Amino acid sequence: MSEIRGAMLRLKQAQKSSKGAAAYSRYVNRPLGRPLAATAYAWGMTPSQVTIVSALCTLSGVALIALLAPTVWSSVLVAALLVLGYALDSADGQLARLTGTGSLAGEWLDHFFDSLKLATIHLAVLVCWFRFYDLDDLWLLVPLAFAAIANTFFFGIIAADFLRRIHRLQSPAETEEAPREAWRSGSLYSLAVIPSDYGFLCLAFVLLWWQQGFVVIYTALAAINALLLLLAALRWYRSIKGLQADG
Repeated sequence: MSEIRGAMLRLKQAQKSSKGAAAYSRYVNRPLGRPLAATAYAWGMTPSQVTIVSALCTLSGVALIALLAPTVWSSVLVAALLVLGYALDSADGQLARLTGTGSLAGEWLDHFFDSLKLATIHLAVLVCWFRFYDLDDLWLLVPLAFAAIANTFFFGIIAADFLRRIHRLQSPAETEEAPREAWRSGSLYSLAVIPSDYGFLCLAFVLLWWQQGFVVIYTALAAINALLLLLAALRWYRSIKGLQADG
């Protein structure tokens, strides 16, 4: 226990920037991941091992969405597995920073499973609605659209970050945060983008048993994410174009 407490104290000093993080990730998921990272450290686990455990929890929850007829208890179990998987997804990065064992291979593995979960969770909702919900067939387009939105959003984030890294390597003197991006570190922005937070979606699955309520919430999240994707795409394009102009 003393080793875990010591790791917890060190982890508080090894947190990455909250810039651009939505409220759930910022105020809930990272704090949840901290004791998990400390426990993994005490057990001698590697960040990649934590990533795999995270994926197993998440994909188990995803499988239950498609396989089990929604009940209150199955919905709670699904949400718990998804929330735990997401917390472990934060813990692997915290463990890597704590131990100084971050690697390109580990980062690739983390992004690989992120992409997998974003695709499969919405396809699982599609199967659930088809098998267990009494809905018109047109409603099945919603999870299909959400899958496309979520994966495009993820690609946009990763691609923009990748191009910025290349730019920093090519122009090492330009490392300071651009003034026009500083507002993204604030709490208001964090709350405004919470519908785009995967963790917020995980919590919504507590209502999977309530067909009418879950359909309304899930569809609203899909629509809001489509709007946020459009706004983010415009910002990413201007930002990357600006880097090219600066170079």
